[in-house]
Amino acid sequence: MRFKRTIFLMGALFVSLAGSAQISSDSVFIRKIFDEALTNSHSYKNLEYLSNSIGGRLSGSPEAEKAVQWSKKLMESYGFDKVYLQEVMVPHWVRGAKEKANIQSGKTKIEVPICALGGSVSTGTKPLTASIIEVKTLDELKNLGRSKVQGKIVFFNRPMDPRQVLTFIAYSGAGDQRRQGAVEAAKLGAVGVVVRSLNLFQDDFPHTGSLRYDEAVTKIPAAAISTNGADKLSKMLKTDPNLKFSYEMHCETLPDVKSYNVIGELRGSEKPTEIIAVGGHLDSWDLADGSHDDGTGCMQSIEVLRLFKSLNYQPKRTIRAVMFMNEENGTRGGRKYAELAKNNKENHLAAIESDAGGFTPRGFGMEADPAKIKAIQKWKPLLASYGLHDIGPGHSGTDIEPLREVDKNAALIGFLPDSQRYFLYHHAANDTFDKVNKRELELGEASMAALVYLLDKYGLDGSK
Repeated sequence: MRFKRTIFLMGALFVSLAGSAQISSDSVFIRKIFDEALTNSHSYKNLEYLSNSIGGRLSGSPEAEKAVQWSKKLMESYGFDKVYLQEVMVPHWVRGAKEKANIQSGKTKIEVPICALGGSVSTGTKPLTASIIEVKTLDELKNLGRSKVQGKIVFFNRPMDPRQVLTFIAYSGAGDQRRQGAVEAAKLGAVGVVVRSLNLFQDDFPHTGSLRYDEAVTKIPAAAISTNGADKLSKMLKTDPNLKFSYEMHCETLPDVKSYNVIGELRGSEKPTEIIAVGGHLDSWDLADGSHDDGTGCMQSIEVLRLFKSLNYQPKRTIRAVMFMNEENGTRGGRKYAELAKNNKENHLAAIESDAGGFTPRGFGMEADPAKIKAIQKWKPLLASYGLHDIGPGHSGTDIEPLREVDKNAALIGFLPDSQRYFLYHHAANDTFDKVNKRELELGEASMAALVYLLDKYGLDGSK
């Protein structure tokens, strides 16, 4: 009896020691990933070129095409096993001359900062000037009825909820007025729409973003106004409800343009048909160079593969870096990627997207079945010392979400950096390279590479 007990205890000790050795081995390699990223990363200098030499990369623009060709050559220069393009037709909307707006109260005219919402129609050959009515919600607008809205400009002035610690929840809660406001206002006879910028800060930068039109409803011009401008307009309306708002926009939609997703791969040595994708969107809005949205995510994703090459790590599974095109005003790149994955019968173990800025890493949000989420959460002890504590259910990414419809077993994962500064720059003219912190950017790419390493080594079904 004692002999059997001794054998049992020795076996348990052996398993414990083997497990400890395994954890120690993983810890050592993850440390190597961070050391390489923090001492020899290429992402910051690559982002500088993308941001300052190519600039804003709105889908269909010459700059977007330059970014495609440059990022393809960049991945080829790193010697990835395969680098290729996926053709996709994308929208081509152009902003035109800089927008102008003013508030007119009596003989007083006060200029305020605006920008056209992405996809908006123009105001025509001359400024649009009309009375303006303020609402907070779509329901409030509907309750006013046609008699109070017809012939006017509707001013949506609901701010992002500052009580939300998770700023993306605040963003989501305020986004309907930007996306749907023009359609709902036009149904009641409005001639234009002005929307408070989706920004938690008070400043003079208007924030653009996509709107949705309905082909069965008249398309009316839609603009974003800065948070300071919105407060000024609201205050003046309280003292002069009959004031007028005047704005001028010269945007137009041109025929679709051929563009591409850009993909680089490291071929798996044992399970090459099982794919782990990591990516960001190469396009950006045109007001700035799109450094945080989403130049950082693209350069981090390329760097994940470069880090593995530099460390001579041979993945078991195929690791793929994807630069998606047209996330901002159409999501056609993500949908094309999913369509081709289905046609090619590809098997994705996981897809990770970085599209929340290049800020300090906090963790990962996951859209997957509970067993897969639990499997990833088991790695918390290995990741916590790098500040990655927030690992659990959450939003993954706009570009990778279409994979859910074609590969239901894939774990969709969103990289989560600290979000408190993101909406200061999101879709605005101050989203520029100088706002990116080099060390934060590098910590993010190392965090993503560490998770990819664990996914590659262990999978999500308990087998290697």
